Amino acid sequence: MVKKGKHTHILVIRLSAMGDVAMTVPVLRALTGKYPNIQLTVLTKKSFAPIFNGLANVEVKEADVKNRHKGLMGLWRLYKELKPLQFDAIADLHNVLRSRILKKYFSLERVSFAQIDKGRKEKKALTRSKNKVFEQLRTTHQRYADVFGQLGFPVDLSNAKPLERIQLSKKVLGLVGQDVKKWVGIAPFAAHEGKMYPLESTKEIIKKLNDTDKYKILLFGGGTKEIEVLEGMAQTSENVFCMAGKLNLSEELQLISNLDVMLSMDSGNAHMAANYGIPVVTLWGVTHPYAGFYPFGQPMENALMADRETYPLIPTSVYGNKVPQGYENTMKTIKPKDVLERLMVILER
Repeated sequence: MVKKGKHTHILVIRLSAMGDVAMTVPVLRALTGKYPNIQLTVLTKKSFAPIFNGLANVEVKEADVKNRHKGLMGLWRLYKELKPLQFDAIADLHNVLRSRILKKYFSLERVSFAQIDKGRKEKKALTRSKNKVFEQLRTTHQRYADVFGQLGFPVDLSNAKPLERIQLSKKVLGLVGQDVKKWVGIAPFAAHEGKMYPLESTKEIIKKLNDTDKYKILLFGGGTKEIEVLEGMAQTSENVFCMAGKLNLSEELQLISNLDVMLSMDSGNAHMAANYGIPVVTLWGVTHPYAGFYPFGQPMENALMADRETYPLIPTSVYGNKVPQGYENTMKTIKPKDVLERLMVILER
């Protein structure tokens, strides 16, 4: 428990991956809204810093875990860099070996330290093949909030407000243009194959949207192979634009914050769009919202899931990295017409 003063400084540790980092935003927004005297310093990768733009009382400190802060000596160096910032408490939203080592170092200063309960036991029960316990688990957002509750700062996430839309820069406007068409973001890739919708089905959805001539379809992704695929999709359609490889994260967030809807896999793009209150339609293969990674504030009808009657072992893992034999085509049970129907409900409101 932390003694509340005029200025309470909390270090928030959440190193990776991008989706998990993005999920901290609604929690930090609700926290600083309720406790305006709190100052938060988020320890994360330098490249993730733009995710926190627009948050009051939040600064970002880089953790260079691959170089400067690598290994025990690197983490000691990181601790020495953090120590002068004089933290009153530390909220470990990651709970991995690196953050546990930092805990040891900060114990020298007797700084209050609270760590996330990842719920490994119940997640294992949810994803195992035998004696599966198929039920909604505590959300990751709530698990984050629980950490601050341990420190004496309980927060009600129902009061979390989305981030404001960001004004588009000349560069972004130059790429997408200005017109009266509604903007549909599509992020067709995911970290693991088990979470990815078949590209042919995605192309079918894009074609149907393009043919209406009512929407501008903006494609998001990263990496050489993904960019090549997305550029190929864009070249054949008048209303389709590949954004991959053309924007940095700050610029990408500008664009995401101005979408009318985002279609995403169970991936980081879904969380980033949700942070701005953008309607997000998510597609779920071998993963499932019950594991607690559903985008913040989104109605459950926006989640389209693979058929569990055909594939009863779903979810097979929390992150989609385990695809049992015979489960390679789970995503094909989500029909393009159903995805389009859900998108249209949102777009025609």
